[in-house]
Amino acid sequence: MDNANQNAAKQQAANLRYVDQPECKETFADSINNVFFDGQTMRIEFGITRMDEMKQGQTVSGRRYPACRLVLPVNAAVDLINKMQQTGNALQQAGVVKQTQPAPQVAQPKTELKF
Repeated sequence: MDNANQNAAKQQAANLRYVDQPECKETFADSINNVFFDGQTMRIEFGITRMDEMKQGQTVSGRRYPACRLVLPVNAAVDLINKMQQTGNALQQAGVVKQTQPAPQVAQPKTELKF
């Protein structure tokens, strides 16, 4: 067993208790700007939208700023994905969201990648 597998086994065997820290700050975000997985970590950039002053006769415009960048190792990313799926299922059962039917796929010509 290599070191990574030994460390994973130790983490799974640990009995961890949750200890709240009320001074932990919350970050508001109204969008997800970017999600990136590099094979080792998943990076999520949360964003916040700020609208420009509205003027008559002009199109609505605004800016999106990064609010928080979260970096998760693989095991935490998998845990997040599983918890989000559970949350999505609960929202669907409560009728808050509806499952959309996937669009029928049209056969695409195969493209061969060469390196």
